[in-house]
Amino acid sequence: MASPPGSRYQQTGFQKSVAQAGATLESWAANPWRRLSLLLIVLLISFSIGGAVGSITGAIDWLDPVSALICVAAIETAIRSRGPLIRRGGDALLLQLTDMARIGLLYGLLLDGFKLL
Repeated sequence: MASPPGSRYQQTGFQKSVAQAGATLESWAANPWRRLSLLLIVLLISFSIGGAVGSITGAIDWLDPVSALICVAAIETAIRSRGPLIRRGGDALLLQLTDMARIGLLYGLLLDGFKLL
């Protein structure tokens, strides 16, 4: 039986917990040391991903253009998402996490590129 238009489906516990994950993370990261450690973890993980992407695609020649396109698209998406995150106001944790991921990916790619010189 179809539900009438305008009615909403029942939210499950999983949907509620996913919807509240951002607020939970922001309240957890209210402590400056926790926030710093979270930002550092994101920076180092994205740095490792950048180095891995550069190394793997350097070993497999035919993936270079595809991986370059994916990396540029990821960095460009992170840059374009800054505007709405800045206008959102409130806690800037998501903005800081996005910036750390972008910087780590870029530094990982640059370091791997300098290894080839």
